[in-house]
Amino acid sequence: MSVQASRRSTPSRGRVLDLVRTRAPISRVELAELTGLTQAAISHAVRALIDDGLLVETDQRTYTGGKPRVLLSLNPRARCGLGVQLGADWIVLVLADAAGAVVARSRLRGARDRDPADVVADIATELDLLLRAAAVSASAVVGIGLVAPGALDLAQGAILASRSMTRWQGYPLRDALTRATGLPVLLDNDATAAAIGEYWSGRIAGSVAHCTLYMGASIGAGIVIGGSVYRGASSNTGPLGRMRLHGPDHGTVEDLAGPHAVAARARTALDTGRPSTIRLSPDADPFLDFTAVATAAVHGDDLAHRLIEESANYLADAALTVANLLDLDSLVLAGPSFTTAGALYLRAVRDRIDAEFFPAARHGVRVMLSGQVADAAAVGAAALVLQEELAPRHLVGEL
Repeated sequence: MSVQASRRSTPSRGRVLDLVRTRAPISRVELAELTGLTQAAISHAVRALIDDGLLVETDQRTYTGGKPRVLLSLNPRARCGLGVQLGADWIVLVLADAAGAVVARSRLRGARDRDPADVVADIATELDLLLRAAAVSASAVVGIGLVAPGALDLAQGAILASRSMTRWQGYPLRDALTRATGLPVLLDNDATAAAIGEYWSGRIAGSVAHCTLYMGASIGAGIVIGGSVYRGASSNTGPLGRMRLHGPDHGTVEDLAGPHAVAARARTALDTGRPSTIRLSPDADPFLDFTAVATAAVHGDDLAHRLIEESANYLADAALTVANLLDLDSLVLAGPSFTTAGALYLRAVRDRIDAEFFPAARHGVRVMLSGQVADAAAVGAAALVLQEELAPRHLVGEL
């Protein structure tokens, strides 16, 4: 099957697979109760999924006084998805099974100033090696999810604008990777992919309105409503870092909370003689410097802790705005910038939402760190193509 062929999947098939994936082991009777579908419709969908190798009947049974109910479970290795996170500094590649679990992963040097055609060739080679190392047949791979930074043109499969990868602007990225690998490719942004990865993993099961705040070089928001991605008019939703905050230090969220901002404030503080254990990079690399600040913060350095706390409070302002605007019931922090000091950011965001969430009298918001913090976009990219193939949903706001 291809990604295009998946669009012919029936809604009942997708609903059944979603429920088995997140609630297994589960019986046919329970599936009928949860979906509202008839027993005949459930039997037909289950039989089709078993024939495709996606579901299996387990040895487990439930007893309710009558005939024992056979329990169903997912066969995770029946299908796999590949995820590629294209970045200026690093390219992350993952192979995930149908349950969203990472089977294998790899990294390549970043794409910042390299020739796009050379990078695509390297990615294709590395993906082949990844499959060979995991002993996974290419026939089991449903496709490649590809995430890239900046504003995207999903119809053309290209990057429209990117601060960190200007050489890639307008390059037919999706089609080039399809030709290089022979596999269908879905292009999306990192925050959206990270959000659907959280949904596919089952960590936010039951969430009606979810947002993943993704912080790498920039800050974005991926939005999933009822299991479907919200995309807006051009599939460029969620540039949270561009949101402007007003106050004594007015600026955008990225100007105030992003890794560049934290690194710059650390360098200024050290240049003025502030005592600290922070060790900044000799070439003023903002991402290495941010990591140095985060590392010092979790080890108790006072200056570093203040810098991360300041960044976290600005991010909490943005998170609260999104939570109130969308009436969220779950929010996840993901991205490489949360790898070291994620717990400090988590506490700030959780405390702010607990204190000021507008519909708090009706419900709360689950706030947590991603299960795959650093590689959330790559894992989510694999989940994106798995969902499109196995349980496609209407993508909210997509033209």
